[in-house]
Amino acid sequence: MKTNPITSGITGALVVGGEHPGLGVARSLGRRGIPVVVVDDQYSVSSFSRYVTRYVKVKDLKDPRNAVNAILDVGRKFGLKDWVLYPTRDETVAAVSLHREELSSVFKVTTPDWETTKWVWNKKNTYDLAKQLDIPCPETFNPRSEEELEPLFAKLPLAVKPAVKENFFYATGAKAWRANTPDELRQLFAAARAQIPLDELLVQEIVPGDGTSQYSYCAFFRDGEAHSSLVARRLRQHPYEFGRAATYVESTSSPEIETLSERFLKHINFYGLVEVEYKLDPGDNRYKLLDVNARIWGFHSLGSAAGVDFPYLLFADQTGLTTAGCRGKSDIGWLRLIADIPTAFSQLAHRRDDLRSYLRSLRRTRIESVFCKEDLLPSLAEVALLPYLISRKYF
Repeated sequence: MKTNPITSGITGALVVGGEHPGLGVARSLGRRGIPVVVVDDQYSVSSFSRYVTRYVKVKDLKDPRNAVNAILDVGRKFGLKDWVLYPTRDETVAAVSLHREELSSVFKVTTPDWETTKWVWNKKNTYDLAKQLDIPCPETFNPRSEEELEPLFAKLPLAVKPAVKENFFYATGAKAWRANTPDELRQLFAAARAQIPLDELLVQEIVPGDGTSQYSYCAFFRDGEAHSSLVARRLRQHPYEFGRAATYVESTSSPEIETLSERFLKHINFYGLVEVEYKLDPGDNRYKLLDVNARIWGFHSLGSAAGVDFPYLLFADQTGLTTAGCRGKSDIGWLRLIADIPTAFSQLAHRRDDLRSYLRSLRRTRIESVFCKEDLLPSLAEVALLPYLISRKYF
């Protein structure tokens, strides 16, 4: 008789969010025989994966209280006591952190408590702390009225962006807006004010350049240091300037980025998986801190190809297994093909890229976000679901 891994006492993982980041977690763990349950409030490619033991669709994961209730209900219904919890979206990170104690009655919670998470959840907190720690970041303002915009006109162009991105992103589909003139700044300020509270509305210096100037420090961080890490560089993203998501990423090396990131993470006593984003400013040749993601990130599966299997490292630590620390190999490529095709064509058409470098990126690609020879159905489903995914602002 075949054993049901959910009811047989085997410790597994509950992944909250089933798009390609969640699929990457399921494949990392599923290949090792670890059962994985995925919960989501929409249709996603993970439901078609051979490495997902069970896929559960719930009504709502955006509202923090509803998300916590849904996660607890799934855990209790399917007997997921002491399973490791992996949130994959920022809104669920906040919900899990704020209700950490309640969720810990059922799960092994990998998200830090709110005293840590608040420093990365709200970008105003992030930038304020970065300044205290002598970590460069773009000059950032929090105007409370249209009158307070006037002193900023001399600094144009500027970005209008949220300190807490979820409500803004789901309403507008944008990560930030660019204002080139005083009139545009006034108009965009008013538009943003209609979507988010004033204390979350930021106006920020734009660091010149596209995704090729953007870097990420990726780590499993614990006990004040990186257990394992890699540095990655975005070579293509969409949209071009304020990228919502990377479409092609390569691993690289940067001791400076490692030093800055570890200073920040140690100060807030961070534990878990984390991505810290920077942009290299050509004006002063310094890496400017942009964002900190206290969760699994979009291209985390690059790690498995570069020798750092982030989801498993966290699972092993949570379940008492010992793993050796490691650092990712350089020049390994990760590709999100379905989004990269239009992105690459656009960059070639606007001469932001050349054919030789594009072909070189394809040769360096070692892993695709969804396509996998031994797990083909998710990539077929992704094509079928494309209109739905676009409507949900996943692209």
